[in-house]
Amino acid sequence: MPSFFNLFLYVLAGAGIGTLMLFTGIPAASLLGAIIGAGILSASGQIEIAEWPLGTKTVLGIGIGTVIGTGINRETIGELQNLWKPALIITFSLLLTGFLIAFLLNRFLGIDATVSILGSAPGGTIGMSLIGAEFGVGAAVAALHAVRLITVLLLIPALIKFLGIKNLLNSP
Repeated sequence: MPSFFNLFLYVLAGAGIGTLMLFTGIPAASLLGAIIGAGILSASGQIEIAEWPLGTKTVLGIGIGTVIGTGINRETIGELQNLWKPALIITFSLLLTGFLIAFLLNRFLGIDATVSILGSAPGGTIGMSLIGAEFGVGAAVAALHAVRLITVLLLIPALIKFLGIKNLLNSP
């Protein structure tokens, strides 16, 4: 049975650090901060690991999917007329790379094949973790994706600014 006080502490930690991160100017700072805040609290061992009520992750997944889905509009669909080829290239190259990395992780580091495949897949943390949970490896998959997500959220915007890529894209 979940301790609602513990869940409240996790939400407070995630919301607190997520809110503080808004002042950093980092893209997706609230998401990154929430992951860091709840993750630090969980890793500290000071309170029990969160046991969310049945269906909570599903409801949150639906909510996040809905937020993302509302960003798809006629303009986005119109852009796909020009972007479908790059989208397919990106998708299949990421899948191929993911499977190659999964094979290497399994073969040379002894990481479970299911964890390796789902952890290397180009999906989001929530989606891959939910699939991992169905295979009994959700926590390991979530950990791999959390590290990936935090790293990408910190490095990519910094690299774009450092390399001046925005200016290159806006040049005539």
